[in-house]
Formats: sequence, C-alpha cells, structure tokens
Amino acid sequence: MATTTVMNPLLCKRVAALQDPQEVFYQDVVRGLTATNKYLDSKYFYDTKGDALFQQIMNCHEYYPTNCEMEILREQSAQIIQLVQSYGRQFDVVELGAGDATKSIHLLEQLLQIDPDFTYYPVDISGNVIHQLERSLPEKLPSLQLHGLNGEYFEMLHQANILSSRSKLVLCMGGNIGNFTPAETKKFCRQLRNYLQPGDILLTGFDLKKHPQIILNAYNDSEGITRNFNLNLLHRMNNELGADFDISKFDHYPTYDPGTGACKSYLVSLENQQVHIGTHTFDFAVHEPIYMEISQKYSLAETETLALQTGFKPVANFFDEKRWFVDCVWLCS
Repeated sequence: MATTTVMNPLLCKRVAALQDPQEVFYQDVVRGLTATNKYLDSKYFYDTKGDALFQQIMNCHEYYPTNCEMEILREQSAQIIQLVQSYGRQFDVVELGAGDATKSIHLLEQLLQIDPDFTYYPVDISGNVIHQLERSLPEKLPSLQLHGLNGEYFEMLHQANILSSRSKLVLCMGGNIGNFTPAETKKFCRQLRNYLQPGDILLTGFDLKKHPQIILNAYNDSEGITRNFNLNLLHRMNNELGADFDISKFDHYPTYDPGTGACKSYLVSLENQQVHIGTHTFDFAVHEPIYMEISQKYSLAETETLALQTGFKPVANFFDEKRWFVDCVWLCS
C-alpha cells in the first residue's frame, strides 16, 4: 500500500515538471482505462481525503506493517544511527514518501543528539503532506533543519543533490518499495543507486512473507477503510477531472498469492456501465476489474539478492519482535 505511493506514492514513470498536474493526471487515467487490462496509477490515491484515509488505515488493528516498523524505529533507532555514524561521514537525510514522519522522527531525534548539523529533506508526491510536515515537525524538533520537496522521487532526489553535496542517508520506509512488482523494484533500485554516491546509505523497509491470512486481512480491514481508500480515487476523478463514476457500482477486491508474494487490490465493476471523462467514454463489463495497486511481500533472502543485483551491499537488518517486517541498511558500493 502506498504510505504513499504510493505512494506509492512510488511509480516514477513520467516526469511532469513542465506540465500541468491536472493534465498529467487526466492523461494517466486515460492511458490506464484504455489499456487491455484496465488500471489506475496508485500515486493518485493521495489527495487530502486519501491522505486522511491512509492515516486511518495505518491505525487499523489488521494493518500490521505500521506497528511493526514503528516498533523497530522506536526501539532500535539508536543502533541504526550508530551504524550509520560508524561510516564516519556527515549525512543529510532524504526521506522518500515521508508521510507524517511519525516513524522517521525517531531516527531524526537520535541523529540530532549526535550531530545536529544536517538537513532533513522529506519528499512526497502530496503537497498537502509536505505542507503539514513543514508546519508540525519544527514544533516537535525545534533544532531540525528541514527543506520539504514536493514531487516525484527521483526528480526530488536530484533536487536534494543540487541543494546539498553531502553524503545522503536515504529513507525508503513503510514498505513503500513493495508498491512495485519485483521487476519494477529491481529497476527502481538501480535507478535509485544512479542518484547516489559510493558511501551513501539506504534504509529501506520490506514487509516479509508470513501466513497468507494475516496479509490478506491487512488489505481488507473489517471497518472498510481500505475499501474507501481505493474508491476515493474514483471520487477524486469525479471532482478533479469531471468524471461521472457511480461509486456504488464498484467494489473493492484484494488478493494475495503466497507463492509469488504479490498482494494486489482491484476495483470490480458490479454491472455493465459507461463512464465519461472529458471527451472519452469508457465501457465497463460486469465483473470487469480495475487494477489499483500491489503490495509485494519478500523473504529475507530475496531482499539481500535484490541489494546485490542493484549496486548495494547489505549491511544490517533490523526486525520487529514477530519478525514480520524488516528495515534493511544497504551501503552504496
């Protein structure tokens, strides 16, 4: 799930710096809904209402990844920062998909105690998230130097490199990297490595494979918040693109394949219908799915192989008590 897009907010497929964001949104929607197998880009989950719904998801008792990683960072941030500091460099911190920073704040607190001379660059596709961070975080950490970056991950990482020549500690937590298929993840990690220098460090979270029902419940909570989160994208298209989705004619359907580790979410059309967006008309057959997002699960061995294949060296792994989640420290080799 995108913490954020995922976003994930995470699919960095198009650079839209010189284009109208609404036009890019429209083009992406048309591209997805005219595909043979319809899909929508999960990075668009995160408008103001989507941000609020995702915060509710993270507080659901079924949605374990947040609590697992929070436990890691609450209990082991000192060890993580000590490990980072052992490389003897001054690091600025860049967080991809910063969200509300409730987890990364533990790392920032530890780093401020050791070496307050660093800048924190939170990156998020949601301008609302960045604005909230710029208001709230200085109240919690008055000595923190903060520079928010609103946009796509790689474009904003490039901006961070322009703003600071220091080594980077890059945070990609919350299982955000799981918002890619394994092939896309490998491509993403290789691209990420191209924006970093030898000696830079990546701290990235992976949701580990476990009993399938535990995973499936996390994406099909009893309160229906995840369902509303997915359906909210249809509301957003109605509000921002002038679409005429009848939300009551779609339902949320999650799946999990324990063999591949792929947890996917779909919206399913409940009847034959047409939807209009701008000059386009889209036909939906009864039971036709719209692919919304993936949340990929990994074994520990798979995370280590991924690091080695994409230009990183696995350095350390930090687990929650149940070993359901891992934050991996990778060194740019």
